[in-house]
Amino acid sequence: MNRKEPLIDLLIHDLTGPISIVLTSVRNLLDKEDKYKDSTRRREVLERILRNSSKAKTLLQELVEVYRSEEGRFCVESVPVRDLMREAFLDAFEITNSAETEKLLCCATNNDFFNTLRANDIMVEVSGKYGDAPFSHDYRKVRQIVRNLISNALKHRKKQVIVSISGETDLVVSVQDDGCGISGKEQEEVFNRFANLTDKTNIDVQGLGFGLSCVKTLIDAIGGEIMVKSGEGAGTCFTVRIPPLSEPKL
Repeated sequence: MNRKEPLIDLLIHDLTGPISIVLTSVRNLLDKEDKYKDSTRRREVLERILRNSSKAKTLLQELVEVYRSEEGRFCVESVPVRDLMREAFLDAFEITNSAETEKLLCCATNNDFFNTLRANDIMVEVSGKYGDAPFSHDYRKVRQIVRNLISNALKHRKKQVIVSISGETDLVVSVQDDGCGISGKEQEEVFNRFANLTDKTNIDVQGLGFGLSCVKTLIDAIGGEIMVKSGEGAGTCFTVRIPPLSEPKL
């Protein structure tokens, strides 16, 4: 397989969400003019279009960063983990539940933000060094990894999602849902491109997409590790281990 193919897949996968939201929003404005005569509602839709157009542009820029990672080149930043998680959740909700995104955007502080998540049966637990200390790494790549894991958990949960952050040197992020789980045979295929693992309890959710293949590509590029623990009817937990970067590799 050409080494660029997974990166093209990454671009296609991550662009699909924001472009779909933009198209749906524009179509609603054109086809349901009466519904959007109110200026406030119309402005909300236009703001959603703007956010997702900006996101599509950012994803194109991120593709360049993925190519750079294959060459061992990273842009290192020190970022508070709670801020990183907040942005990853906003990205994931924008794709899976745009209505909930509006509530989260109104949260003035991280405490308000994570309390709102808890009210929606999404628990975020932070322990270890990175509860207070920032994590040094390529922010865009780590955010992209975490966003994909969260969006998968949101799609497949029955009710609850638990995100655990820990680690004293490496950053360890576990994302667990209480969905139908993945059989042993399917676990062997879950990181393959175009894996089609259908959620048997929700016919509207077609598999895990190939977002997990994209996550694996990024994890390999940054020298990390990804593990899955699951079973039919037992939910699924993905855990990533990401070693920090102390200085840029040029």
